Amino acid sequence: MRRKTIQSAIAAVLSLGILLSGCSTTEYTVSFQSNLDSGESYESQTVKSGSTLADVAAPTRDGYNFAGWYQDAGLTMPWDASADKVEGDLTLYAAWDKNTGDQITDPGNDKDFTDLRTPGSQEDAYEYKTFFRPAVDGSSQPYVGDTMPFYEDGTYYIYYLKEAGDSYNHSVYLATTTDFVNYTEVDDVVLEANRSGGQDSWIGTGSVVKVGDKYLFFYTGHGDGAILEYAEKVMVAIGDTPTSFEKKEGWEITPDASLGQKNDFRDPQGYVDPETGNIILTITASQEGTARILKYTLSPDLENVHYDGIIFTNPVGDFWNLECSDTFCINGKYYITYSAQDDTLWYASSDTPYGPYGDPVRLDAKLFYAAKHVEDGSNYYMVGWARRSESASSTQDVSGWAGNLCVQKLIQNADGTLALAPVDSVVQSFPNRRALPIESTHVSVESGSIYAYEDAFTCYERFMLTGEFRFTGTGSFGLSFDYNGRNDKNKLISISPANGTLSLLFNEGSTAITETAVTLEAGKTYSFTYIQEGSVGIFYIDGLAALTVRLYGASGKTIKVFAEGNTVLFSSLREYT
Repeated sequence: MRRKTIQSAIAAVLSLGILLSGCSTTEYTVSFQSNLDSGESYESQTVKSGSTLADVAAPTRDGYNFAGWYQDAGLTMPWDASADKVEGDLTLYAAWDKNTGDQITDPGNDKDFTDLRTPGSQEDAYEYKTFFRPAVDGSSQPYVGDTMPFYEDGTYYIYYLKEAGDSYNHSVYLATTTDFVNYTEVDDVVLEANRSGGQDSWIGTGSVVKVGDKYLFFYTGHGDGAILEYAEKVMVAIGDTPTSFEKKEGWEITPDASLGQKNDFRDPQGYVDPETGNIILTITASQEGTARILKYTLSPDLENVHYDGIIFTNPVGDFWNLECSDTFCINGKYYITYSAQDDTLWYASSDTPYGPYGDPVRLDAKLFYAAKHVEDGSNYYMVGWARRSESASSTQDVSGWAGNLCVQKLIQNADGTLALAPVDSVVQSFPNRRALPIESTHVSVESGSIYAYEDAFTCYERFMLTGEFRFTGTGSFGLSFDYNGRNDKNKLISISPANGTLSLLFNEGSTAITETAVTLEAGKTYSFTYIQEGSVGIFYIDGLAALTVRLYGASGKTIKVFAEGNTVLFSSLREYT
């Protein structure tokens, strides 16, 4: 009888506990975080323990689709409003996906890289289109050297110093385009180095300018300084069309005696002064070991040449020459650009023509070299070449001379600063949105002192990536490209908020290749665009920075996002081919 009484008592207590729990009056607060830069929040809810949430109206954001509520800031744990119950104070985070208005498709024409496992075999198989590379000449692969763009009647004429192939001592060849997507290669040499030797036994960079009905090609004649008095002179060739020129014998410009040197005097860039009809030339040189940019005024008939003096003196670094200088005006603001020897593409600005100029700023890093501007009446572009490695299997440097043709759109910000952006027609040449190797369009990466990786994209032969990122820490993050299946050999496009840099790094960050500057704030959302064809790529933090990269051996592999000492949310991820 006593045992029955005890059992009844226990049963009664358990029943009372169940009853009390079902009638719990404990309440919790559920807050809602918009995940917008503005920090906008929504009215919280007070919910009884064990209950589901009342209907929450989906938030709205211009240009975005609401992608649900999540239980964590990294958007890895979705909240199921119909099933999940509140068991404590809770914050839910909104997920957003940019409304790009497109659907996932598969064109079914992807190149198979299964049997192309080495970087060299992949490079040989690429069919470059946007990042033009000259056709193979016999067994030799030629490359694009310093570019000299000229525009007329809807056609962009891209003259370039051709490296290897049938080119003799960097002779000038030509590719034309109307859209910077498709190029026509002109087989015949436009301006050939002198096979008999002499002052222009090598051809150096120059420019084409139209005066009346004649086309003037100013160029650098580079000879043997041990034999000739001047290692470099500025020379000219004249043509009736932009595709055929004859050298003007006996015409030359030599370094002014005040420069005190006869070796480095090159890269004439020509313009026609619309008020006087005179020709303006800027020429790069050095004086007393300091890099300068000079200005000359020429009469239209080339009979009178006047040296106007130095318009720019290098104030940064120890550069012995500033190559491929260019000057132009956008909306009443004047700019000068140049590539510093073994360094990066720079620009400086002025309120008046030809200076004085303010402090120079980097536009891109050293893998986008010798870029000059071209304009068509509506848009401005920088045309240069993307540096290559002498060996595609190198994991230590990208330092070879000449490479692929590379064009970027030049934009002027409201404060007069310049930035590089993707060419509109190039962006439009990627119509097919592809499926990602992840289920969502966002991914979060959190890491301490070691690198953490998450799958995100696929490295096709030709593709474009777009998306957004927001970070909370100071460590690096970005895109990681598999080189040979080993993380310690990964090639990284790395953003470092602490250092203020956007970099290309090899060997999982241990080998620095190139970098440019960018200033970013934690907690703010930034958009990015990345375009790659073959082994050439350009990464844009939209409106802020551009970085040209060279990534051999990555095709056919997964592209990951990474973080190191940071927590980063990548969102609205898209891939196009």
